[in-house]
Amino acid sequence: MRKYLEPISKNNPIIAQTLGVCPALAVTAQLKPAVVMAIAVTVVCAFSNFIISLIRNTIPPRIRIVVQLLVVSFFVILVDQFLQAFFYEMSKLLSVFVGLIITNCIIMGRLEAYALSHKPLPSLLDGLFNGLGYGLVLVTVGTVREILGQGTLWGCPVFGNGFYTLGYMNNGLMVLPPMALILVGCLIWIKNARQS
Repeated sequence: MRKYLEPISKNNPIIAQTLGVCPALAVTAQLKPAVVMAIAVTVVCAFSNFIISLIRNTIPPRIRIVVQLLVVSFFVILVDQFLQAFFYEMSKLLSVFVGLIITNCIIMGRLEAYALSHKPLPSLLDGLFNGLGYGLVLVTVGTVREILGQGTLWGCPVFGNGFYTLGYMNNGLMVLPPMALILVGCLIWIKNARQS
């Protein structure tokens, strides 16, 4: 079980492997879209791993990437349709980024490195924990950016009027994509400093 927990800590897809950074920059200005994207990536990664592992012995090696993209696309479309049906505003907010899950290198990497050579249940767990590790970074960055950039968390005010009357101002730079990159860089730095 310990190897499945590695993506949450020391082998995190974003801060250890530097994979899938683009969505981390795009959808983390607020916590809510970061959580929804984290859930979407986790679901797609886990179930794609499971399905590819189930059919791994029947996939011709020459077309394995095409089959993988087909399976991932199927789950991304399901997630996108679910968001459009039940969370339309969130679907509009995330717009193209849900569709870009299809090309997320974390998912394709796990399919190639794990699902093609392991049984279905371990592959499901591998995809689940890699998605959770990815989501943990999205949620962390989204939390910091929303609190410092807008003074809210999940849309609710965090700081009372007293902070603002004392001169506190929301940091407008926090809602810009470069700050997400800086925060991810800080997380990478903290991880590397702890391991050395």
